Amino acid sequence: MKTEIPEKVLGRLTLYHSILIEYIEDGIDTISSPQIAARLNIDDSQVRKDFKLLNNAGRCRVGYSVSELKDSIEETLGFKKSKDAVIVGAGLLGSALAKYVAFNDYGLNIRALFDVDPNKIGTEVNGKQVFDLSRLPDLIREPEIELAILTVPRSCAQKTADFLIESKIKYIWNFTPAVLKVPAEIKVWNENLIASFLQFACRDFQSEENG
Repeated sequence: MKTEIPEKVLGRLTLYHSILIEYIEDGIDTISSPQIAARLNIDDSQVRKDFKLLNNAGRCRVGYSVSELKDSIEETLGFKKSKDAVIVGAGLLGSALAKYVAFNDYGLNIRALFDVDPNKIGTEVNGKQVFDLSRLPDLIREPEIELAILTVPRSCAQKTADFLIESKIKYIWNFTPAVLKVPAEIKVWNENLIASFLQFACRDFQSEENG
């Protein structure tokens, strides 16, 4: 990524990208910032401001070129650069993530899954083998894999994270509800599903009850 993109802008750019894919599938060649803004219920000036952060986004005359704008978002966000990862925890959530084929469109390549359950080890999920967790240090060495998606139970999350760090994992996408303690050089992204639910539930559901 050539430009430092704020987190909120990253989220909006991925939504813009989804809209552009819809336009391409519908055979529509151009799109305007008001059209995008209307879909997302935001101001079109925000859309134009976000586009200024893109590489070679072009100018909006009668509308942006859908294909060029899509390519610009993909270039800026690094979609074309493949990122290998493993999933640690082959339960329901880990298996669901392994089956999510759209990851490939955004440059995320799930190479394998790891677990400690003998009933899961040796099986496959979406064509990807589930290995014994003890084999992770050797299997991520070649090719070098630095990203682990953590989907284990809360009770063993910290212990598993410690093992991942010892195994030279540098990035952890944490889907567990545990707050991990890691060295400063290890990057953790917490995907707190419960917090995401509460962010809209507490606001929208309560507003309906008070209405």
